[in-house]
Amino acid sequence: MTTVMLDIDTSLYQLLQAAAAAHHLSLEQECRRRLAAEERPSRYLQALVAELRADDQQRRATRS
Repeated sequence: MTTVMLDIDTSLYQLLQAAAAAHHLSLEQECRRRLAAEERPSRYLQALVAELRADDQQRRATRS
């Protein structure tokens, strides 16, 4: 399995978490919501979604 490591700006990450909570969404869902609303996709959000997916896959693999 490939591990993806990203350097994420802490303040931006916290803003995304707050927005996700305000919209009653998961962090991944908030990122997807923002990506869908953007005319020009954000590479930062795309990378974050990829990292969240990798983390989720890793959690599922360890549970099995």
